[in-house]
Amino acid sequence: MSAARQAFGELGERIAERWLRRHGWRVVQRRFRSGHRDIDLVVEREGTVAFVEVKARKGREFGDPIEAVNWRKQRELARSASVWIDRHGRPCESYRFDVVGVLVEGERVRIRHVPNAFSVRESA
Repeated sequence: MSAARQAFGELGERIAERWLRRHGWRVVQRRFRSGHRDIDLVVEREGTVAFVEVKARKGREFGDPIEAVNWRKQRELARSASVWIDRHGRPCESYRFDVVGVLVEGERVRIRHVPNAFSVRESA
């Protein structure tokens, strides 16, 4: 990944983090790594822990940022979340997967938060 793309991705994560904080979420962990996979943000509010994938785009040329979280990415997130829960989870918490799309068009920044964006199906 180019340095410019990585820097833009990190900017998207900071924007999403700020937005989530404003909406009452507490950031538990940034960039949780499990092997070569990572979870962008782990946030908590009122006993719910959300594993958040942030997708940032400049313009709509490549579609809505939310659409970039395909089944393969969902499976990777589920595996990483399982490791996080094993290490840090508590019995009273509930868990979900959220996606935050950050769309930067010139000076405008649009944020779309999709709570409970997908559920994990056990693979056979």
